[in-house]
Amino acid sequence: MGEEANCDAVMEDGNGNGNGKAKENGHATAVVAMPDVKAKAEDAVVAPGDPRLQGISDAIRVVPHFPKQGIMFNDITTLLLRPGVFKDALDMFVERYRGMGIAAVAGIEARGFIFGPAIALAIGAKFIPLRKPKKLPGEVISETYVLEYGTDCLEMHVGAIESRERVLIVDDLVATGGTLCAAINLLERAGADVVECACLIGLPKFKQLYPVQDFYKLNGKPVYVLVESLEYEK
Repeated sequence: MGEEANCDAVMEDGNGNGNGKAKENGHATAVVAMPDVKAKAEDAVVAPGDPRLQGISDAIRVVPHFPKQGIMFNDITTLLLRPGVFKDALDMFVERYRGMGIAAVAGIEARGFIFGPAIALAIGAKFIPLRKPKKLPGEVISETYVLEYGTDCLEMHVGAIESRERVLIVDDLVATGGTLCAAINLLERAGADVVECACLIGLPKFKQLYPVQDFYKLNGKPVYVLVESLEYEK
């Protein structure tokens, strides 16, 4: 999440016109990503004016200079303390992905584990944890990816996914898209059909890196974001 990696990425700006006013209090700004036709999500579109978005953005706290100087950390624990808002966020994901024939939801360690299992249960899919090295006890398939100052790795149990199963990847935030790219590569190497990536928050840095009209995409896969944060790494 939020690291540099080798991937082919383009960007969508949510609803195309920056809907949702930027705020000075460091909270996220409500912006909804548009659906991608290839993902067959046209019947599950969340309206850009959905009133739940403002409550979700208001519930996310931005903590300056954490975990290091210059980082504006998007803290979702404040959202988790508000059950109604937490449910709204989950419901918006479920409404989008129910009926899309998704067989598995893959959650990226660690905050992808907060949203992924609940989404999987609601849409009748299995949940696959994508973990950091040496966290899984069985035989694993690994994907190493390049960070700005080094490398990292994601692992998945061998046999967790079957060939051509439709998979949704879930994380809490996308900054540069590095970890999502690694997750896509890992799952595709295992034979999965990655339908889309879903994130609660998208950082403006991602938009600045990949300024292309109308679409967020990583490795050719759509990225669906509920809200865009005003504050980001400088």
